[in-house]
Amino acid sequence: MTKILVGIDTGVNTGFAVAIDEGNGGKLNQVKSLTITKAMDEVKTIICNFGNSNVCLYIEDARLRTWFTGGREKAQGVGSVKRDAQIWEEWCKENQITFKLIHPRNNATKYKSEVFKKLTGWTNRTNEHARDAAMLVHGRFAKF
Repeated sequence: MTKILVGIDTGVNTGFAVAIDEGNGGKLNQVKSLTITKAMDEVKTIICNFGNSNVCLYIEDARLRTWFTGGREKAQGVGSVKRDAQIWEEWCKENQITFKLIHPRNNATKYKSEVFKKLTGWTNRTNEHARDAAMLVHGRFAKF
């Protein structure tokens, strides 16, 4: 049975990563950045192709974060990311999609490209949001 894990790093640039396990421990299949609506479309396509019961979303939930640094602009960005997490949660419930909300402290984030490549084996071009999404699903198949 094929298992699909989708990592979502919420924000204006939604980090989006897909890991597929076909009985071999799993590996990254997609690592990119999208708009929230394009990411939702991609999730729907994955579910159509693999079935709802084989897919689980791992969504970084900024609402659980209690530490912030920076000025007013940073605070507005944080509010936006928190709202996106809420939208993802509501959307998953409405569409009966299995999901897990991940506390930001429980995700290894902010890896530079070269470190990310060594950890994951993913050699294609990425940005910070895409890498953060990938780290939400990298190595999680044992917990699915």
